[in-house]
Amino acid sequence: MGTNRKSYLSVQRCRAMISLRRKRIIRRILFGTFKLLLLAFFIVFVIGPLVFKYSYSLQRSVIFLNYVNFPVNPNYSNPAAYGLPGVLNFDVITDDNIKLGVWYILPEEIIKSSHNDVDINTLATAKQVVLYNHGNSGNRVSPHRVELYQVLRKYFHVVAFDYRSYGDSSDVEPSEEGLVSDAKFMFKWIRNHTSSDIFVWGHSLGTAISTRLVRELEMEKIQATGLILESPFNNMREEIARHPLATAFKNLPWFQFTVVNPMQENGFKFENDKNIQNVNCSILILHAKDDFVVPYQLGYELYKTALSNRQNGQGSVQLESFDSKFSYGHKHICRAPELPRIIENFIVKARDEFGTRNQKDFSMNV
Repeated sequence: MGTNRKSYLSVQRCRAMISLRRKRIIRRILFGTFKLLLLAFFIVFVIGPLVFKYSYSLQRSVIFLNYVNFPVNPNYSNPAAYGLPGVLNFDVITDDNIKLGVWYILPEEIIKSSHNDVDINTLATAKQVVLYNHGNSGNRVSPHRVELYQVLRKYFHVVAFDYRSYGDSSDVEPSEEGLVSDAKFMFKWIRNHTSSDIFVWGHSLGTAISTRLVRELEMEKIQATGLILESPFNNMREEIARHPLATAFKNLPWFQFTVVNPMQENGFKFENDKNIQNVNCSILILHAKDDFVVPYQLGYELYKTALSNRQNGQGSVQLESFDSKFSYGHKHICRAPELPRIIENFIVKARDEFGTRNQKDFSMNV
């Protein structure tokens, strides 16, 4: 009996020691995991924002995304390969010696009635031209942009280009001033080739470029007939705070100090809401309610700002919203069946409001 009791106690002690060891191992694993999580939190939510605050190049990269070149290795000289016949690919050199890659896209009606090569001189006969200013990332060949060109060419001669640092344009550092300068050069280039009405269409980041462009042109006594803003934001400060990627960071006490304020200090302002108040032409705003890149609310706030500060003679401001059930998101308002009608009506309204030189014999032919 004594031997059995000793064996029993020995077994119990072994079990107790094993259990104690397991508990120690579990505690070590839990403590190690906690330290790793704490370190990860510190790196992501403390070090990360601090690096962002002091890195101008990182801020610039996040804003412009010019290094995201999709599609890869595009063939700019063969637009027909992307479903766009009747397009001339060429380069222009700006006043500050920047090369810009450009597409001149003939209207649909001219393509149907002629098989001749595209000639820049055709611009001289245009009734209306649209200058398209794209958003960040990609290039003028990006699929959603090609889809939009197909709609625009129903009503316009279309001029689409890549800003500096995008596509096949000069590889120089982008800035808000630089992109506006490129867009201004292209507007004036169009004006030098035609006396027709010129509309400006901007998408996403391109809406801020377009609004500032039209405002600065008016300071030089140069007038755009109409301004179309697709998926716009009111200013970069609000866009940063409400962007989906900022969701995990925006409640941090140091978010404004490390993320928002530095971008403002470095000139990444893109103040649509300020510039739009000094735009003296008809404005059309297009925004999908399921836009998760630029939330619909920002576009609506821009609309309210424009509307509440509008003076007599500045032209109308129109907002067209697209329900979430259609899933147009940030890039595919061009798929809305009603978009051609909206564009057509806006052209008529814009030309009527500003009494363009061709108003008497106006038709929807381009």
